[in-house]
Amino acid sequence: MVVSADCRISLSAPSCLRGSSRFTRHNKLRSFCNGDLMGKKLNLAQLRSSSTTNFSQKRIQMSLTSVAGESKVQDIESEKRDPRTVASIILGGGAGTRLFPLTKRRAKPAVPIGGAYRLIDVPMSNCINSGINKVYILTQYNSASLNRHLARAYNSNGVFGDGFVEALAATQTPGETGKKWFQGTADAVRQFHWLFEDARSKEIDDVLILSGDHLYRMDYMDFVQDHRQSGADISISCIPIDDRRASDFGLMKIDEKGRVISFSEKPKGDDLKAMAVDTTVLGLSKEEAEKKPYIASMGVYVFKKEILLNLLRWRFPTANDFGSEIIPFSAKEFYVNAYLFNDYWEDIGTIRSFFDANLALTEHPPAFSFYDAAKPIYTSRRNLPPSKIDGSKLVDSIISHGSFLTNCLIEHSIVGIRSRVGSNVQLKDTVMLGADFYETEAEVAALLAEGKVPIGIGENTKIKECIIDKNARVGKNVVIANSEGVQEADRSSDGFYIRSGITVILKNSVIADGVVI
Repeated sequence: MVVSADCRISLSAPSCLRGSSRFTRHNKLRSFCNGDLMGKKLNLAQLRSSSTTNFSQKRIQMSLTSVAGESKVQDIESEKRDPRTVASIILGGGAGTRLFPLTKRRAKPAVPIGGAYRLIDVPMSNCINSGINKVYILTQYNSASLNRHLARAYNSNGVFGDGFVEALAATQTPGETGKKWFQGTADAVRQFHWLFEDARSKEIDDVLILSGDHLYRMDYMDFVQDHRQSGADISISCIPIDDRRASDFGLMKIDEKGRVISFSEKPKGDDLKAMAVDTTVLGLSKEEAEKKPYIASMGVYVFKKEILLNLLRWRFPTANDFGSEIIPFSAKEFYVNAYLFNDYWEDIGTIRSFFDANLALTEHPPAFSFYDAAKPIYTSRRNLPPSKIDGSKLVDSIISHGSFLTNCLIEHSIVGIRSRVGSNVQLKDTVMLGADFYETEAEVAALLAEGKVPIGIGENTKIKECIIDKNARVGKNVVIANSEGVQEADRSSDGFYIRSGITVILKNSVIADGVVI
């Protein structure tokens, strides 16, 4: 038993107190965690021994208080949920080639979604709702619009209190290695390891690694608390999946205690069957476990801070990616824990997944909804008026604020902010991202008088299975239906692409009157 100056009692299993060497190592680890020995290399043999001890023997901590002359033992589990000891890193993603052309002029996290939001709003809002107020966003490609959105939405409204939101772009530093841009997710964090030597990070115990292009709602502190209670060095948030989707993900095998023992990246055939596990270990019912016998990584991780820094700087200094390198290698040497997230989650990594996830918001009820008063999704404040709808029919659709709809039919579609939809227009299975600015009535009239096309959709136009990027100008009597079923086409000179059978009208493009696509 050890009693500190503030009367905190630490009770450990007897084996944890035998000898002084283990106690000394523990002190070293905590000192490193607090930043005093940040640059030093940990002894892996000692670290693995400590990890095994933490895994097999749970430590009990209590604080002793006195009330009305009587001693009272009070559980301090709340300390494990203290968000002040957690920092999050949101990865801005790579070039976004699978989401092209939506990423032609913007980073993946800056892609609009749901009519009024951007993808970055999802992890940012999850952090806010979880009480985590120390957030770094690492960016490299087309980051201007993302930085602008972050500044408008999160750096001026005081929701982070004494915390911070910092967007950190890839940069070059002196030395040969400093001349390289981010080579992957792990390398991006490695290049900014010095952040955790900052005084603001002294109290940080755990680091949450997030992706900026996923759609889900999650209390990160539930995840962190599970990580701390398990005694794990690394925890991975995972989802149970069925046979149909399993081969699209990196899969994990776990033992009967939920510890990750092996990985397989997008396995097929017999390799896929070999990755089946008993998911009741993670809390699924027997019926659910039979339907979903695989667990896939969400790409959301919690690391002990000292473990993360030493993995990046010393153990795997050339590994560039968390999912395919750091995590699989670490599972052989450290305690890696699987955390079940059995709720809606979608990786918005392709044009098809982006399109489907948007239209799924119109379902009754939707699998995911932005409407949650207790855990809202935040975005930038735009001060736009309500939408104006005149003589139109709306079926299973979402209309964002500041839009003008006149005598049109909107079916199973998303209409983004500041959209203009003209008379006798028919939209079906369409995602409009909206506009960044308004054109006045006088400007619209002048453009029409000159035979030009104003922002929005002109009268008598029919559009189906299409994504219309911001500020696009679609003229009168246009038909966009891809009636020939083309799957892939590059018609950028004409203002559009076809990706996975979906027509994508480019940002700021012009589709002239009478065009048929």
